[in-house]
Amino acid sequence: MSFNDDTRIDSSKVKRAGRGRTTGIAAGGVGIVGVIVVALISQFTGVDLSGLVGGAQVGPAQQIEGESLEGCSTGADANASIDCRMAGAADSLDTYWASAAPEVGIQGYASPEFFLFTASVDTGCGGATSATGPFYCPPDRALYVDTDFFDQLREQFGASAGPLAQMYVVGHEWGHHVQQLSGAFDRADRTQTGPGSDTIRLEVQADCYAGAWVGSATTIQNEYGETFLEPVTREQVADALDAAAAVGDDRIQEASGGRVDPDTWTHGSAEQRTKWFEAGRVGGPTACDTFSVPTSEL
Repeated sequence: MSFNDDTRIDSSKVKRAGRGRTTGIAAGGVGIVGVIVVALISQFTGVDLSGLVGGAQVGPAQQIEGESLEGCSTGADANASIDCRMAGAADSLDTYWASAAPEVGIQGYASPEFFLFTASVDTGCGGATSATGPFYCPPDRALYVDTDFFDQLREQFGASAGPLAQMYVVGHEWGHHVQQLSGAFDRADRTQTGPGSDTIRLEVQADCYAGAWVGSATTIQNEYGETFLEPVTREQVADALDAAAAVGDDRIQEASGGRVDPDTWTHGSAEQRTKWFEAGRVGGPTACDTFSVPTSEL
């Protein structure tokens, strides 16, 4: 999915955080693969780290100033630079959810913070490294992304990780912010794992919310009436679905050389993640009520 070259984008929604001192795993965060990393550590070391997936606020919100992105003012910049692509995705996502939020019960939508970082960063959820993967920190109401993760998607998880796949990852984390605003985080029990758990329901709902944005992305306009993105091709959707499948719990466990154990899953299988992404893409955000379906239909 490419941006229209002449479209103006607001890059102020994304900042680059300074390199932080890592103090541990971002325990209170929820990410596209971060919590899976915790589950795999538990599985292969025998150390119980289940408390880390509970989403408790482990520290005060971090006041990170961050540095503004430079040279990110048009769609052409977003097509040429991954940092600018993140800024363009954020502008489009923020515009989308500002109008779509009431459909999922949110009155008074508020934008999240969005920080790019390199190597490590300190947050209200604890310290994090690139190995954590992109994540959302509820105390900070902020997304954190090290764009080197997209190389990891290719090299470790076998995804092609093209532009739409990269923006799907951002859309997923933005979906967690939507859940924070809707109260889904507070209602869910994030200490459980396995089929039917609230943890998986939250994650596939975030996939669904990402799909809902993709389904509407080519109609979303900036404040000047310019559409952000060109029409999505079948190949680009396939690329995004490939990324969703690549970070399924089953695929990650297979890649790690361990046995596939559904009872340890925290994010859902490859099939579940792609299913709910497509549900959102076709049906919009109202199709994303993952908490109302029985486990057999999850």
